[in-house]
Amino acid sequence: MNKPKMATEKGSSRVLMLLGQLERLNGEAVVTDIEAIRQVTGKILHLIQTQEKTRKEIMTKGSSGMEVILTSLENTRDLQTILNILCILNELLTVGGGRRVGVFVSKGGTAIVLQLLVQSGKEASPSEELMLHLHSLLAKVGPKDRKFGIKARLNGALNVTVNLLKQNLQNHKLLLPCLQVLRVYSSNSVNAVSLGKSGVVELMFKVIGPYSKKNTTLLKVALDTLAALLKSKMNARRAVDRAHVPALLAIYQDWHRNDTRHRHMLIRKSILGCIKNITNIKLGRKAFIDADGMRILYNTSAECLPVRTLDPLVNTSSLIMRKCFPKNRLPLPTIKSVFHHPLQHVPASGPVAQLYSQPPGVDDVVDESDDNEDTEVDTENDTENEEDEKDPRNDDIETDINKLRSRQVLTRPFEELRVYERFFREFSEDFQVKALVCFEPLPLFQDCEFESGKSTSPSASDASKPLRSIIIPTAHSTPRPLTDPRNKPPRPDKGEPPRLKDTPVDLDSISISKAPESKLELELVQGLSCGGEGPQEESGEQAVLEVPDTAALLPLHDPDLYLVMVKGTCSVPGYTEVAYPDYFGHVAPNFREHILERVYGVQRSKIFQDIERLIHPTDILDKVVYDLDFCPVIDDGECLKFNSQFESGNLRKAIQVRKFEYDLVLNSDINSNHYHQWFYFEVSSMRVGVPYRFNIINCEKSNSQFNYGMQVLMYSVQDAISGSPRWVRTGSDICYYKNHFSRSSIAAGGQKGKSYYTMTFTVTFQHKDDVCYFAYHYPYTYSTLKMHLQKLRALRTPQIYYRQEQLCETLGGNCCPLLTITAMPESTGNDHICQFRNRPVVFLTARVHPGETNASWVMKGTLEFLMSSSPLAQSLRESYIFKIIPMLNPDGVINGNHRCSLSGEDLNRQWLTPSAELHPTIYHTKSLLQYLTAIGRTPLVFCDYHGHSRKKNVFMYGCSIKETVWQTNVSASSSDLQEDLGYRTLPKLLSQLAPAFSLSSCSFVVERSKESTARVVVWREIGVQRSYTMESTLCGCDQGKYKGLQIGTRELEEMGSQFCVALLRLRRLTSPLELRNHHTHLLDMESDLIETRCNITCPTTYVMEEDEPAFLEEVDYSAESDEENDPDADHAHLDPSSDPEFTHQDSLT
Repeated sequence: MNKPKMATEKGSSRVLMLLGQLERLNGEAVVTDIEAIRQVTGKILHLIQTQEKTRKEIMTKGSSGMEVILTSLENTRDLQTILNILCILNELLTVGGGRRVGVFVSKGGTAIVLQLLVQSGKEASPSEELMLHLHSLLAKVGPKDRKFGIKARLNGALNVTVNLLKQNLQNHKLLLPCLQVLRVYSSNSVNAVSLGKSGVVELMFKVIGPYSKKNTTLLKVALDTLAALLKSKMNARRAVDRAHVPALLAIYQDWHRNDTRHRHMLIRKSILGCIKNITNIKLGRKAFIDADGMRILYNTSAECLPVRTLDPLVNTSSLIMRKCFPKNRLPLPTIKSVFHHPLQHVPASGPVAQLYSQPPGVDDVVDESDDNEDTEVDTENDTENEEDEKDPRNDDIETDINKLRSRQVLTRPFEELRVYERFFREFSEDFQVKALVCFEPLPLFQDCEFESGKSTSPSASDASKPLRSIIIPTAHSTPRPLTDPRNKPPRPDKGEPPRLKDTPVDLDSISISKAPESKLELELVQGLSCGGEGPQEESGEQAVLEVPDTAALLPLHDPDLYLVMVKGTCSVPGYTEVAYPDYFGHVAPNFREHILERVYGVQRSKIFQDIERLIHPTDILDKVVYDLDFCPVIDDGECLKFNSQFESGNLRKAIQVRKFEYDLVLNSDINSNHYHQWFYFEVSSMRVGVPYRFNIINCEKSNSQFNYGMQVLMYSVQDAISGSPRWVRTGSDICYYKNHFSRSSIAAGGQKGKSYYTMTFTVTFQHKDDVCYFAYHYPYTYSTLKMHLQKLRALRTPQIYYRQEQLCETLGGNCCPLLTITAMPESTGNDHICQFRNRPVVFLTARVHPGETNASWVMKGTLEFLMSSSPLAQSLRESYIFKIIPMLNPDGVINGNHRCSLSGEDLNRQWLTPSAELHPTIYHTKSLLQYLTAIGRTPLVFCDYHGHSRKKNVFMYGCSIKETVWQTNVSASSSDLQEDLGYRTLPKLLSQLAPAFSLSSCSFVVERSKESTARVVVWREIGVQRSYTMESTLCGCDQGKYKGLQIGTRELEEMGSQFCVALLRLRRLTSPLELRNHHTHLLDMESDLIETRCNITCPTTYVMEEDEPAFLEEVDYSAESDEENDPDADHAHLDPSSDPEFTHQDSLT
């Protein structure tokens, strides 16, 4: 062994000289002078105890003093020398933090001390003082040694400590360090099981007891040890079998009752920790309920609420009660959608096939397990295999280099693709005819024949269909519930005149007049008033509906035209009503709507109110007031009225729980048994000034922006009549948390024990006789799109080339529009015609997910910019040919789905092998792109507009082989990583132009789970390097100009227009005239890319996780009992970005 570094230096201190002597004595072949070693170690101990500087000299970086001391401990057999050295080590490690312990561990100190412990344990009567010092030292070292648990087990130290504990239950001096070491042993799950078999659980119950002012430190350590042991499922069962659950509850009550000054809050919390771990198993939860645990913890928590310092007790009690709350089934006959659309072609496999093959008698509401039965729990400190563990967030990154290479692949012969030539007339247009085709008035949707030669347009069949009777609810007329949600309602008897206050207005029997304009252009005049004095016609009494003229504020909205569009829209339920906001329109408010500041304790208070349902069941009304499964519902005038039977509406059931509280159940996507997020419904018959609580109880996602300041949207008819026709953010006490309704394993992908989540909000209505609408986000219906396209076409000027066609017909019989927009050639000369035909193509799509209505508002901004007369818009049209599909999933939008089409599948997961029968819009869109590739006109940019429910700002997902490989351990040659960095140009331009856009939130990593999305398939198969998903937040922004504000339609439309400006700048960067500067630009991109890589702080930087700050109050998002977080954990553990639940992002790309 080397001499201590400082021992040979001139003027060395006394302790270093002593260490040198000790080293020489250790180096002797046979240590004969035991007394000399004893004296040297005694002198070193004296110096350390009396002089602080000697500790620093021994632990100085580079000093070998620790090695000398440990070598002496390993070699000596003299008891006094051992005690001296152990005292030296205890003194050294008492201060200095983790660095000194780290040095001790790195020099093999843990193994030496454990071996000494085992050797001493073999003696007939081991020295009590020796055992005391050994355990005191191990108690300091254990928590800092990552492999301590396995070292102790392999050395056989567990039994030594257990035997010592059994023999010294009354010897508190030795008992305390033994318990401290046992606590560290037990943090390893394997050790916990072994210790449980040795009877340590029963030993702990002999140590803990009722309230006492004595030995509180000992009691706290014993409780922590017991809590660690009870994380083992086997030990938890053992505790239940021995009736320890009632004992723990009694002990907790006793401490709660006697600790009036709250000096022992940590002991009370440790008792709750034991109960929490026992209730991780079904038997523990049952024992807790049988012991009246719900009432005990509810009452004790209620008494703790006024004292803020007792919040850890309240939070832990809340977590236990939520976990033990008996699992209930959803109050539904089936979780399948209440509406059904038969499929002519059922998928061969997958969830839809399972749904169709499910026997009629199977109850898909009940979870067969219903027990949250957990696997063995591993604690955070169980690091036995920690070095071999991989970050689970890396598992989804694509590591196959061949799959990361973008290569153009034609999956269909060109002869089959040739039929799509008709959608690209601009490539062959010669403009020699004076009456240019693109200026001819076009029908809203043209017939479109595909390879079958059969028209897929419904226009022929629709012509013979009578237009449906459409109804608009008003402030004085609330719609009736339908007798059967699958059928149209019967028309009222012609002989009985309608009562306007009780029945809706039938738009077939009213005339619509415009109110005179006001002097103030921004004020809307009186509207939507119904009179009963009009002339009588055969169809019934005629009413006059006075509609304010908002053309100046909403140039693309026309209520009359909207009704025409609605009557041509095909829905599965056969909707006959129109929601007032869709009919009258939305004017963006001119005031800021700030992100709601979360009120401390709001989640806890809501959960306690839910728990009260079990504690005081007689206070619960449980009255069904709206039900699409069994209607009509009797109205007694003592409750709110609900309605969702209009386009894009979604509310299946409403249950009055208390006088002013309602549980709401959302409808599944059609041909599906899940996807509950989008809601849009109407409420009326409210009282003014009374706070109403609404609970949407079957949400599925583990997290939501409702926990981070997002509010629901409300539209008041009375406000609209008064001059404010707009959606506004509203609601207080908003939070999102796991509830006690059990998810069926059928709907949870086979996973058992899953729960639904509740989104709760409180609203106080301001107007009497009002009709209010609530929505997840700003609604944008299919009929609204048709109306906007009709109005946009009217904006066409001679300089704009605009063509609108029907790409295909959907499963529901609706048309999927395809738009072509560019600039007319300057003349019919060959040069201008050639320039026109050879413009690069930009391909845009949106709204593949119906619940992401923000994508349609962004698309609206893009379309309005493209059709505007501004010089920038004209320059953009002259630069590109735009092919746009503004709504890829019309059926899902119409029928109030959140994620799927009528096939019951997520269309953005069908791009690899889309079916013409089941996914026509995706099939034909991909075919258009394949045709472009086949003729050598691969788009320059492809962008799919989406919305994101878990993140703030607007950002992009792209595809990069280099950035994907950087996030993995895959070795790749430099040739494999060669790629044009131009994929970063457009996001960077957007970050400079659009206030809502965040470049830091963008990601260009390719994930395996996204290989069938539009972004990845278009990049990999079509060969579009600039293939993006643009995600817009549903909540708001946390950076830039809009920081702290919730996003609105104005900001979303602005994002769409700024996307166009960015495309114009991109064209200038990529045009031949700019190629001389292009290399400099790419160097900038390379610099940005390297900078981004250098800023990586964790193995994964792709945006598939939460980035929200932690709250003072814990928000529990876990879906399993054994994953529940400790409410008293530090902020690092509360950061949602560290929660593995969020890496399963049901992402919207």
